[in-house]
Amino acid sequence: MKYKGIILAGGYGKRLSPLTRSISKHLLPIYDKPMIYYSLSTLMLAGLREILIISSPRDQSLYKVLLGNGESFGINIKYAIQERPDGIVQSFLIGEKFLKGYSSVVILGDNLFHGQNFIKQLEESMSNNNGATVMVYPVSDPQNYGIIEFDECYNIKSLYEKPKSFKSQYAITGLYFYDETVIDKAHKVTPSNRGELEITDLNKLYLMENKLNAKIISRGFAWLDTGSIDSLHDATSYVRTLERRQGLKIGCPEEIAWRKGWIDDKQLESLAIDLLDSGYGEYLLKLLNRIN
Repeated sequence: MKYKGIILAGGYGKRLSPLTRSISKHLLPIYDKPMIYYSLSTLMLAGLREILIISSPRDQSLYKVLLGNGESFGINIKYAIQERPDGIVQSFLIGEKFLKGYSSVVILGDNLFHGQNFIKQLEESMSNNNGATVMVYPVSDPQNYGIIEFDECYNIKSLYEKPKSFKSQYAITGLYFYDETVIDKAHKVTPSNRGELEITDLNKLYLMENKLNAKIISRGFAWLDTGSIDSLHDATSYVRTLERRQGLKIGCPEEIAWRKGWIDDKQLESLAIDLLDSGYGEYLLKLLNRIN
């Protein structure tokens, strides 16, 4: 399968207001990087170089200033507008021409993933995907998420969107893998009682065809939804602690591009020099002198 990536970075982040009254939440900092760097890095780790960023009309120009066309990261970034945040499924309708003939990896711009063997998990989710694959994670507050219920053999029984009563502890994360039929299915989804095109309804269409797969994220792996004040703080603390302890950065697209050979030493050095005043550039320069 050939894949393209989509980052859904629309909406107005009302749970983070007043921080988001004048700027997208996906541009807020998680420690030393804008939030969107982490979702962008996930797609880059998956080997994707064709990426569409969907944002609100207010914020698109800011993303273009930050990321440009992606050339500095060795990738190709396109942009599209989401006039109103009417659900995750809307991203497929907006990106229909971009995705034509391709499978897709879609990530919510406020989701941060980090852990051992993450690249392997991404590659397996893409190569073994025979329809749709979702990553699920055990949570203590399932009522706040889309939930998957399994049978005793861990086959998918049913899906629920923010259930009021306990159905399962397994939440569907904001990282999705779909085959090329997702566009046709997205057109079949109708608005829910909330007035949104729910991703759970799209996943149910795959489940009806017995083509929905769930990959359970194991212990020792972090999934952080950074869309609230407390979770934003938690993510910042998590990244700061690990980076200071290990001396390695999390969610660094410049490093990913360089390690994948999408940019060369000279390009990395140029990027580093522009960022020397913050210390971020110093880290990039150290990569050039480190034995890998």
